[in-house]
Amino acid sequence: PPRSTLFPYTTLFRSRSARLKDYDYAQEGAYVVTVCTFQRACTLGEINDDGVMTLSAWGNIVWDEWLNTSIVRPYVDLDAFVVIPNHFHGIVVITESQHNGRPVRAQRAAPLRSETFARVEPGLLGAIVRGFKSNVTKRINELRQTPQAPVWQRNYYDNIIRSDTMLNQFRFYIEHNPAQWAADRYHA
Repeated sequence: PPRSTLFPYTTLFRSRSARLKDYDYAQEGAYVVTVCTFQRACTLGEINDDGVMTLSAWGNIVWDEWLNTSIVRPYVDLDAFVVIPNHFHGIVVITESQHNGRPVRAQRAAPLRSETFARVEPGLLGAIVRGFKSNVTKRINELRQTPQAPVWQRNYYDNIIRSDTMLNQFRFYIEHNPAQWAADRYHA
């Protein structure tokens, strides 16, 4: 499927949250998330002319921390994922709601730095992504000896996967994403 069908955010600039209003992002279900590096810098590796991604040291950290996500959160399963030079796509499946039937308001926008740890409830997709981004940032900053330096853009993109057809489309997209790198509008 064309990029604009699967990832419509690539064709629009959004200044407000991309979260779906009144949707419970802690409920069981599958989601695809995309996280972009700070200023879309190509720091996670390189893709050769054959469409094969070679991870940098930072890219390996992203890979390891994504796999660690389901270890530290037993209510999360991981599906297809890929690390690209300046972004990451991954399918995450929340297998058990952490809110036992009580309603949860979706995080509408990424909080300001000072509000970050106070506002995102555990179990929300946003908390899962926040934990992943935070762990990657900490490890990369330790490696490059740059405390507090940004690694990721402030927010992330998500899509709610609502059918097996949609799930298979995202899997296909993720699997073939490195081969499409030369045509990517964010390719340096």
